[in-house]
Amino acid sequence: MMKIYGYCRVSTTKQSIDRQIRNILAAYPMAVIVKEVFTGTKFQGRRQLERILESIQPGDCIVFDSVSRMSRNADEGYSLYEKLYADGVSLCFLKEPHINTETYKKAITTGIPKIGTNVDYILEGVNNYLMALAKEQIRIAFEQSEKEVADLRQRTREGIETARLAGKQIGAIPGRKLITKKSVEAKRIIQRYNSDFGGPLNNRETMKLAGISKNTYYKYKAELAEEMCTLGEREC
Repeated sequence: MMKIYGYCRVSTTKQSIDRQIRNILAAYPMAVIVKEVFTGTKFQGRRQLERILESIQPGDCIVFDSVSRMSRNADEGYSLYEKLYADGVSLCFLKEPHINTETYKKAITTGIPKIGTNVDYILEGVNNYLMALAKEQIRIAFEQSEKEVADLRQRTREGIETARLAGKQIGAIPGRKLITKKSVEAKRIIQRYNSDFGGPLNNRETMKLAGISKNTYYKYKAELAEEMCTLGEREC
């Protein structure tokens, strides 16, 4: 029986993988979702993808939300695509369906039939051209994915350099607390509801209400105590 894998990848734990999962399950409800957090352009080192490649069988299918989730290295991505295709594995790319292996297969196997005359030489050339075009489209898709990574890195470097030349602070200032909307809201909840600040909830209940981790919770709690001490609202 054919097995369908839905491979989802993000570069860091701060990124959400939910969109990829949602897109794949919408198109392939029976897909077995495989999640991976991995940064880099090469597929070597991606443990979850390597596990799929070790167990995949001819007739099975791997679904990606986009070609960039498979590889952002053009040469490696194209080589892996060709290998899996040769092994009888189907590949589906939700955002680039024109390079799905089924589309590729039709392009290289469905040529213009020959008619038994000298025109066949021309038809053979046309068929070879169509096969080459199909392969080129696949390579272009991987090259575009690789280019997007290079462009993003270049824009980031240029942005940092522009900010530096303008005298702006790059990165967090040592000793200064990072203030975000989430931290402000979490601290508000802690100060209002935690029993140490006169509220009705214990630490575990307050942590759950604020929706933050244990380490973050105690960090915010210590910062609150320090702030209130500085303002004279609490004994130090």
